[in-house]
Amino acid sequence: MKSKAIFHYSLFPLVPLFTLTAGPVQAGQKNPSPGPNILVILVDDYGWTDCGFMGSRVYETPNIDRLAAMGTVFTDGYAACQVSSPSRASIMTGLYTTRHGVTDWIGEKSGTEWRSMGRCTKMLPADYRRQLDEDFTTIAEALKDRGYTTFIAGKWHLGDNITPQMQGFDINRGGWASGSPKGGYFPPYENPELDDGPAGEILPERLGRETAEFIEDMAGKGTPFFAYLSFYAVHAPIQTTESLWRKYRDKIDSLGFEKGPGFEIDRRQPVRKYQDNPVYAGLIEMVDSGVGIVLDKLEELGLDENTVIFFTGDNGGVVSGDNYSTNLSPLRGGKGRQWEGGIRVPFVLYDPQTGNGQVCRTPVSGIDIFPTAMDYAGITDCSDVDGVSIRPLVEGRNIGERALFWHYPHYGNQGGEPSSIIRKGEWKLIFYHESGKYELYNLSLDISETTPLNDRYPDMTAELKKELHEWLEDTDAVMPVPDPLYDEEREKSYRERSNASVLKKQEKLRQDMMKKDWRPDPEWWGSQPSVTD
Repeated sequence: MKSKAIFHYSLFPLVPLFTLTAGPVQAGQKNPSPGPNILVILVDDYGWTDCGFMGSRVYETPNIDRLAAMGTVFTDGYAACQVSSPSRASIMTGLYTTRHGVTDWIGEKSGTEWRSMGRCTKMLPADYRRQLDEDFTTIAEALKDRGYTTFIAGKWHLGDNITPQMQGFDINRGGWASGSPKGGYFPPYENPELDDGPAGEILPERLGRETAEFIEDMAGKGTPFFAYLSFYAVHAPIQTTESLWRKYRDKIDSLGFEKGPGFEIDRRQPVRKYQDNPVYAGLIEMVDSGVGIVLDKLEELGLDENTVIFFTGDNGGVVSGDNYSTNLSPLRGGKGRQWEGGIRVPFVLYDPQTGNGQVCRTPVSGIDIFPTAMDYAGITDCSDVDGVSIRPLVEGRNIGERALFWHYPHYGNQGGEPSSIIRKGEWKLIFYHESGKYELYNLSLDISETTPLNDRYPDMTAELKKELHEWLEDTDAVMPVPDPLYDEEREKSYRERSNASVLKKQEKLRQDMMKKDWRPDPEWWGSQPSVTD
């Protein structure tokens, strides 16, 4: 990695440096044992345009951009679900969510217990597995069997009673049941698997250092490693240092902060209209610094030419719900939602043996990380997983056309609806369980999913509908059921009250964050040394 230049490219227009067409799968070449080191970097709640190399004018991610410049960028990279735990279970296993059974974030209510949330919805969400069962083989277990030393730093969130050590990880630094940084991004972390650092330490940088130290310990041992750097950021709570807040407050102001309303209703809930949250921007830079620590260590040790790196997110960015942090234009929606903003994420694969700066438009998914890692490790038979090796794509070859699927029989905190999705080629069909209706989009013509094409293309709708429902049946997908206590007027009243309250609260916070004398919660600001000092 050491002599390659950093580059940035504008998302539109995006000109690929090589062209990929549909064709038969070509088996990956086996590597002699030991295989290359494998590093997976996963950023929580990280949206498609939440980084510089995907076109953001606000967020600064020079280290992530550096990795993108050295690897293959998949413009149509997807998470396996629009929320966290299911996507993470799919990365671990290479399986669709319907197969491992973790279809919602672990901890959410389902069935009749859902009524206690007071959201007055038409359906009761399906039940789901509350942990990634030990019966499933994880990427860590498979690589450990191949002679790899395995390591995790950061978020796990795959069950209260299932630890990373029970699923193949030799070393665990910070992974436990919690899906968010319980103590925030500064000490005390309140994390039983991570000792507190000194006052002012930044959690994403700490996780980067833990990973770098593991890599340094592995150098020269003659055995490969698998490292899973799973940031808690940029999940709520949204926090940063005072200096980074000020840096991005000034930058957003210089770009022309929109003084008018910064939120609008999209179907069910308000969504953020702009990338204009300076605290969120600062948190992204903190993650980028953590990534840089690891990349620098690989280069320092000369391991950059023998390490395959995956970089991606577990679901779309938070445009609605939680902290209403970002906007992912031109994509519609974000985390928890069925549109592209909820499932399309940054996706990079760095292979030191291939050329740099490649751009690939072939759709890929988090389910592909497992079989691709196995391919690099010399294990080419992964017929028992749903994903495929995407190594041929970075080597300038092809994989056959396939459909990708999603199933989310739940309601997202961010306005998502119980839905199932199929994407095949440029076509995407969404099935809504509440109404039984469908939306067909051609993503090459309408990436923002503004105009359903069901009526214009009934044959395509019928073809994708058939394939989607066959997949749901074949994978024994669990389904939501109508709530016999549903009251339409009650739901309407709830949404009107809730949305009015959110719009008022979030708009005030948005405006306040741009004031030069703004001060947030003193528990995480004021005593913290600046990241840039």
